[in-house]
Amino acid sequence: MAQDDKKMRARLEALLFIASEPVSFLKLAKFLRISPHQVEKEIVALNKFYQESGAGLTVIFKGKTAQLATAAEWGRLTATFLNQEAKEMLSTAAREVLAIIAYRGPLTRMEIEQIRGVNCSFVLRKLAIRGLIDRKESPIDSRSYLYEVSIEFLKSLGLSSVKELPQYQELRNAEALKELSEKDITEEREVLSSDKTEKAKNKS
Repeated sequence: MAQDDKKMRARLEALLFIASEPVSFLKLAKFLRISPHQVEKEIVALNKFYQESGAGLTVIFKGKTAQLATAAEWGRLTATFLNQEAKEMLSTAAREVLAIIAYRGPLTRMEIEQIRGVNCSFVLRKLAIRGLIDRKESPIDSRSYLYEVSIEFLKSLGLSSVKELPQYQELRNAEALKELSEKDITEEREVLSSDKTEKAKNKS
C-alpha cells in the first residue's frame, strides 16, 4: 500500500469515527479535496482491511454514504456493554443535549453542536440507546438526520407534548438555551477540576 493511500484511509477512518452517522462521499471529498470516486475507493479498501484482519469494526454503505460500525460478530459484546452503560445516571453533558433537543428540536447534529459549542456525537448515541431521543432522515437533506425527543422521554415525565415542559416558550429561544448551555459546561468543568484536585491530594 502506498504511503499516501495509507494516510488517506487513516483520515477517512478518523472522520467516519467522529461523525458516528452516515456521511456522504461528496461531503468527505469536499473536505479532503479529493474526488468522490477516490473517497469511495479508499473506504471500500478500508472495509476490506477490516474484514481480512478480523477487526472489531466494519463500514456500512447506504447509497453514496458510509458509516463506521461494530462488526456483527461483536454485536452481543457491545450490546451488553451499552445496556450496562444505559443503566447509569445521565451525565451533565447528556442532560444538556437532551434539554436542547427537547426545547429546540427537531435539530440536526450540527445545529446542536452550534448551540453547545462542542462535539455531541457520543452523547447523542447514548441518548438514543436509552430511548430518550429519536433520529429520522431530514426531509430537506436525506444525507443528514434530525433529532427529537422520543415518546418514552415524554412518558417518563408524564407529558403529552414538549410544549408542556417548564418555561418552554422562554427556553425555546436560542439565546436562553445558549446561556443554559454555557452554565452547564462551566459547572461540568468545575466538577472535573475538583475531581483532579482530589485525586492529586490522594496521591500525595
